[in-house]
Amino acid sequence: MINPSKIEEIAKQINGLVPPGLKAVGDEFESKVKQVLQAQLNRMDVVNREDFDVQTQVLQRTREKLQALEEKVAALEEKSK
Repeated sequence: MINPSKIEEIAKQINGLVPPGLKAVGDEFESKVKQVLQAQLNRMDVVNREDFDVQTQVLQRTREKLQALEEKVAALEEKSK
């Protein structure tokens, strides 16, 4: 899940780019930016870095187990000849 504080930070950065004459509507603008960012990121099915790293580790362990099994099968095939 996307960290809400990151979205708030991005929204504030965007709000900081609003010209001074429009600052009166800045709070509403910031709120709308947060909503749009959250909706778009959810639609894109983005994962956070922690989840990505966990899945990367799982994949690495799976690859290591697969390699070990392939080596065992090759050894058994060699013995059966």
